[in-house]
Amino acid sequence: MNVAEAVGAALARLGVDTVFGVVGSGNFHVTNALVAGGATFVAARHEGGAATMADAYARVSGGLGVLSVHQGPGLTNALTGITEAAKSRTPLLVLAGEVAASAVRSNFRVDQAALATAVGAVAERIHSPETALADVVRASRTAVAQRRTVLLGLPLDVQAAEHPGPVVLPAAGTSAQPVPVPLLPVPPPGAIARLADALAAAERPVFVAGRGARLSGAREPLRELAGRCGALLATSAVARGLFGGDDYDLDVSGGFATPVAAELISGADLLVGWGCSLNMWTLRHGALVGERTTVVQVDLDAEALGAHHPVALSLIGDVAETARLAEAELAARGHRAAGYRSPEVAGRLAHEGRWRDQPYKDESGADATGAGRIDPRTLTIALDDLLPRERTVAVDSGNFMGYPAMFLGVPDGDGLVFTQAFQSIGLGLATAIGAAVARPDRLTVAALGDGGALMSIAELETAVRLGLGLLVVVYDDEAYGAEVHHFGPDGHDLGTVTFPPADLAAIGRGFGCAAVTVREPADLAAVEEWLAGPRDRPLVVAAKVTRDRPAWWLEEAFRGH
Repeated sequence: MNVAEAVGAALARLGVDTVFGVVGSGNFHVTNALVAGGATFVAARHEGGAATMADAYARVSGGLGVLSVHQGPGLTNALTGITEAAKSRTPLLVLAGEVAASAVRSNFRVDQAALATAVGAVAERIHSPETALADVVRASRTAVAQRRTVLLGLPLDVQAAEHPGPVVLPAAGTSAQPVPVPLLPVPPPGAIARLADALAAAERPVFVAGRGARLSGAREPLRELAGRCGALLATSAVARGLFGGDDYDLDVSGGFATPVAAELISGADLLVGWGCSLNMWTLRHGALVGERTTVVQVDLDAEALGAHHPVALSLIGDVAETARLAEAELAARGHRAAGYRSPEVAGRLAHEGRWRDQPYKDESGADATGAGRIDPRTLTIALDDLLPRERTVAVDSGNFMGYPAMFLGVPDGDGLVFTQAFQSIGLGLATAIGAAVARPDRLTVAALGDGGALMSIAELETAVRLGLGLLVVVYDDEAYGAEVHHFGPDGHDLGTVTFPPADLAAIGRGFGCAAVTVREPADLAAVEEWLAGPRDRPLVVAAKVTRDRPAWWLEEAFRGH
């Protein structure tokens, strides 16, 4: 057995059951060893797509994502997806072939470790046949326990060397979990007491929960604490759905916030971020924080505390455990208050709490050429009514993205997969594929702009080959709409960001998808028919959407550029 085969076998024994990638000579043997060990290999058409599939798979499954790529161009092709994963703290292990140290003139030679570091990933390497298994476990430990994206370099000469002995894992690894997860830290009693003091003194508390709260399983602990102190509940975009069904759920805080949510959040006298970075998107560049609002932040990552917005109190600890300790402290004090909660607030949220509840003028109709176009709000509300509640929504980036992200309901905190930390377009389709592989029991919706769809179009073949029942909705305005609406009012030439019409439905059929062009609500009958069928291939909905006005959140987004 050579080292490549030993590494693949070890990862399979550590519990890796799904691997995404594109195979070349440098990762051929390790990938085949994983498959021989029982893992499923999902072949993408481009390494960038494979990286994002693995990222989304990890987010939705709650486990370790694994990506396998060739050295040199295989890795560089994957870098945008790897960057998104690293910025999102996705536990992702990237297996990449690496040029042998002696092959100094190889055309594949690049400083792969430096590339990883440059985008925020951790660089690791298989150093020798003798250390190979320990190197694998160390890289897996870092990915899982620290929630990091790790590049594990596999030098070709080391891969080809004979492995000295059987595949016996070091004590740190087990057959079911790459590494034992350490006990999560909690704040000291004094810090919990100060948090309880702030909660007890607050008259209008608001909790904003982020990715850390979702990963911590903090829904119920936060709901119990909020009920005791009268807090309203909100999330960042990536944790949307975490508090679904709660009468005091404000939905998303930030640029996507509904008018009533923005009003109530900005009126808080105490705002607590739970596993949430409180960045410019979530706080609208600080506009959602009142002049006299006290801001508190709870996070496992000490570097996240106060990184984007000043805080009066910061606590290092696991979100769920910190919430339980704070609730217990308030209970011991005999404290329970209505706080921000009232029948009036609950009533407003019931009637105004969703974007689809906001009145609007339907702008569907013929454009200047006489062709029909559907208002993206009308389109998305109609889809929301048609689709089963058990769904996963994967959203690409662009002017359109607020409509599927906020007008399509999601069943829980796992329902929205939002690969937007790097703000790259073109990740949505691969995100949907990875999510669908992780949760085949749910309908997965890929919501794309035409720019992102055409950038990643090759992965439609992957979805067809896998037999995935994806609903691929393309909001087609024949432009990079964000740039059109940002620069257009100033009279700039928009020829660089507008395009002639493309028949996206025909392109979808060419890949083997079912497809329909939608210009009015009646055209969505094809979606209803597809939903009632076997759903054994994707359906591409090429929606020709109105394009006269920017999305409501766009001005806020460009303030961060």
